[in-house]
Amino acid sequence: MQDFFWLVRKTLKNTFRRKGSWLVYIGLPIAGVLLSMLLYGNSNGGPLRIGIVNEDGAEPIAQDTIQFVGSLNQVKLTTLTDMAEMNEQIASGKLDSGIVLPAGFTVSVRGGHPEPVRIVSVKGAQATAYVKSLLDRYVGNIASIGRATQGDAQAFDRIYAAYSKRSFTFEAQTLEDTSNRKDMTYQSIGFLISLMMFSAGGLTDIILKEKENRTFLRLLSSPVSSRTYVLSNVAVNFLVLFVQIVVALIFMKYVFAIDSGVPVGELAAVLLLFALTAISLSLLIVSLAKNSNGAGALQNLIITPSCLLAGCYFPVSIMPDTVRKIANFMPQHWLLDAIDQLQNGKALGSLGLELGILLAFAAAFSIMAIFRFSRNRDVRQFV
Repeated sequence: MQDFFWLVRKTLKNTFRRKGSWLVYIGLPIAGVLLSMLLYGNSNGGPLRIGIVNEDGAEPIAQDTIQFVGSLNQVKLTTLTDMAEMNEQIASGKLDSGIVLPAGFTVSVRGGHPEPVRIVSVKGAQATAYVKSLLDRYVGNIASIGRATQGDAQAFDRIYAAYSKRSFTFEAQTLEDTSNRKDMTYQSIGFLISLMMFSAGGLTDIILKEKENRTFLRLLSSPVSSRTYVLSNVAVNFLVLFVQIVVALIFMKYVFAIDSGVPVGELAAVLLLFALTAISLSLLIVSLAKNSNGAGALQNLIITPSCLLAGCYFPVSIMPDTVRKIANFMPQHWLLDAIDQLQNGKALGSLGLELGILLAFAAAFSIMAIFRFSRNRDVRQFV
């Protein structure tokens, strides 16, 4: 055990002697959390800025429609004179979207077949879906009166007047939108996963570098065994990844105030389980490489594409079905899936499948690495 702790201290001292190592192993996880906050933190719950152009004049139904849009929650309505002004304000970012009530809108609604209301936006459904759904329902209700009265103007006016009084009341409650919080957590963990895997690869690569400069052979000529040497490297790996996880979670919760919706202890537990998988994979890569340059190339070839396919850099939900199926073969996917289920209210004990698969990946990588090491008889490469 004395040799084990001596090797751990030696590896930590040699690794963190350089100031750049502190930036790589400690600073980058913080930068990943900050980047995710910048990507998703600007999406606020402010009101939709909507401009409306009324080409139907002073017709009462058109005026009532404008009043209805202005009464919606989280909507700031601006009345505009023409389409040119509306397009200019949308293009300049002063408005999120615009609504155009066409000429003859009131007549078409009274007839039961309303002219379609144009909704213009450069932000897509994000800025139009809420207003469009409510506006379509409102206009549809009035049009149904027109179809029921079949052109009887007096009957339409009487029923529409009663409908406009809205004798019924309802209460509205605003629910907190947690999607933005989940997105920030997802992206932060995705960046952290990638950094953990590269960190594990870099620390395990020390084995190859010490073989290249003959330090490894000198160590084996001492009472230190090859097994103790490898275990000390695994211990350093796990310790550094543990620190990365703790620092990232502390900055997420207490510095950047990102509420993941998952208890910190449970989040740390699944991340530490994944750390074992990352270390096992890095050992497998080292066992396959003949030198440090080859190990670096293998890391880039394996880690970056797998993180991309597993959804570490952007949600897997936006990928094609074929890519989603491929993601099932990536350990990163199962970690992100476990965190997503924790955010949806599941208990950690109910995630036996996801946690079991992560353990299976760690065991499989470890067994393959041990097999490769045992078959390697060239001491210049390994034991």
